[in-house]
Formats: sequence, structure tokens, C-alpha cells
Amino acid sequence: MKFRVFMLVVIGFITLSIIAGAVWLLSLPVPGSHTPAPGPDQDEYATTLAALAPAEHRRPLIAIIGINDATETTDYLMPYGILKRADIADVMTLATHDGPVSLYPALTVQPDTTVAQFDRRYPDGADYVIVPAMSRDDDPAVMAWLQQQKAKGAIIIGVCAGAKVVAEAGLLNGKRATTHWYYLKELLQKHPDINYVANRRWVIDNGVVTTTGITASIPTMLTLIEAIAGREKAQQAGQDLGVMQWSAAHDSQSFRFTRPFALTVIQNTMAFWHREKLLMPLHTGIDEVALAMVADAWTRTYRSRVATSAPNKEPIISRNGMHIIADAVSTSSDNRSEVPAVDMAHPATALTDTLGAISKRYGEPTARVVAMQLEYPWPGPKSKLPANDN
Repeated sequence: MKFRVFMLVVIGFITLSIIAGAVWLLSLPVPGSHTPAPGPDQDEYATTLAALAPAEHRRPLIAIIGINDATETTDYLMPYGILKRADIADVMTLATHDGPVSLYPALTVQPDTTVAQFDRRYPDGADYVIVPAMSRDDDPAVMAWLQQQKAKGAIIIGVCAGAKVVAEAGLLNGKRATTHWYYLKELLQKHPDINYVANRRWVIDNGVVTTTGITASIPTMLTLIEAIAGREKAQQAGQDLGVMQWSAAHDSQSFRFTRPFALTVIQNTMAFWHREKLLMPLHTGIDEVALAMVADAWTRTYRSRVATSAPNKEPIISRNGMHIIADAVSTSSDNRSEVPAVDMAHPATALTDTLGAISKRYGEPTARVVAMQLEYPWPGPKSKLPANDN
């Protein structure tokens, strides 16, 4: 009798949970057609360039800050790779403590220095500080260091959910800003005095820049290159990446938590027996930008995880000098599937090609889930991505 009552309670709980879940799913919006908001005009872009211009006529110093245990992969590596390729500034990767930086959702790297070592070497501070998303928005060492750098005159650039870190440091109080669509509500709830600006991939206010989702690093860094070294240098950097045009134009309405997004995530999460661990071989000279986007994308499918391999235990030195620590040493007996090959020579196309490969392997809904997380306007394999949305 007691067992029957127990089972009835369990069945009732499961039934109510299913009903509640169904009601929640039905409450979510479905994608619909809408007219995109107008993009920025030339005057707005010129104002951005002027606001990003270096204060002094010398080679700028750019610091990319991260915490050792969990900093976002693409936010950390893409600005580094893009700015190092352009060679218009001294670019350094930092961590709060000695040792490697574990990036999420994939990769491990050895930073150039710690914040304490940086401060001793550069007591006047950096000209620009790039702040990726981190697993903790309020790391005490990061908070103190950002406040000090801003006081010394640095322009602070919060990439993606790095805006939450910048906000926790008190640097967005009363300012115009944006962030990744998924974290926008949380940001505004915790910091209601922030003035959110929609339909812009980046926003700058009084020396603090914030961007939308992860892939906004590309146009933001190209704009920074233009502000530092001029249009011709930025165009050269863009062509090297495979980007012919860029702007702050962004269709915020296209990026939100929808019913198809939720259903695909639920289905992929529940199908745990179909989950794969894909191998990504590393080699000397590998491009950081392409590597970050490809590894990040495959790890966001809810169907696969990416592990890196190298010929030996020594760190792999990337195209621009980043030391990347592989997860394992390559062996002939490893029979795991490798990440499908894409054109790594042109990083801006690597993500589009990867989304196509994900669509082919797991279906287009999964590819769209990945693109949504990366806040990348991927329309699907039958369409072409407008160049000015890169």
C-alpha cells in the first residue's frame, strides 16, 4: 500500500513537471519576420573612431585579462589573434595568477604574464584593456585591476558577457552599453542604471566599450585597428581574416530565447547516448582566431565536446605566439573522430564552414542553436551571409 502511494506521488510529480514544461515551452516566442532597425550612419562611425583613438602618438599597449580557471575561449583568443595579425600595438595576454588559463568551453593556454607582473613592468598602465566573459563576474583581483587601469586612462573593452565583469567593477554606472542577448536581462536587473542600446554590435560611452555576442569581436577589433592605425591598415587586416566589410549594424530582434532554440537544446541534452568527443589536432602556427571559433562552435552543440591533441607534451606555439596546451598527446591508437576540416587560412569563413558541417552532422536546428549562442547571423546552408554582418 505504501509503495502504491509512493508511486502515485512520483507519477503525479512527473505529470505536473511535464505539464509545467509544456506550458513554459508554449510561452516562448517563435521566430518571426520583422524589419531590422537602421544601422549606424557615417557620423556615428566617425564618432566611434574618435572615441577609440589612442591618447598619445606612440605604439599602444593592449592587455587582455582573464582568470586562470575559466575564461571564455573566443573572447580571449580572437582579439589577441586579430590584433597581433595587424601588428599595430603591443598585445599581451594576462591572468590573475601564475599558470595556464583554462578556457571554456574548450582549450587551455599559457598567458604572457600576470596582472602583478604587468603592473611592475608597465606602471602607467595599458592604453586598452580587453575583458572577456569569465566564470565569475566579480573576481576581486580583476575588479581591483580594472578599476586601477581605468583610473590610469585605459579604454576598457568588455567583449560579450565581459560586460557583466565591467559592470561589477562599477565602470558601467550610468553608461550606455550592450551585451550578449542571453545575459542582457541579468545585466540590467543587477545594474538598472545602465542605458541599454539595441541594434548595435558595440557601444562606447566615456572610454568604456561593450559588445554583443561572441563573434562581435571581429568587427569591434577591426574598428579598433582603424582607430589606431587608419582605414587602410584595418582593410588589410580584414582581408587577411576574410572580412571585406564591417560595421556596428546588428539586428537584436533576431537573437533571443525562442521555442525552437529551447526544444533543440532539450532534445540534444536528453540524447546523451549520442554525444561525441571530437579530436582537434593542433600544429605549430595554427591560427588562433580560426581555432577559437571552430573549437567553440563544436562544443556548443549539446552533442559534442572537443579535445585537443599534439605530437608531444610541449605547448603548441600558434601563428602569433600563443602557447596552447593540448589535452592529450597524439597516438595512433586513438580512434575518436576528428573535427571536420574547414578553411583555417581565412578565419572569418571558418565559422560559417563549421556551422555548415554541424548542420550536416547534427541537423540545421543544432547549427542554428550554435549560431544563436555565438550571436552570429547564420541564415543556413542555402543562403549567403551579408558581408557587413561579419
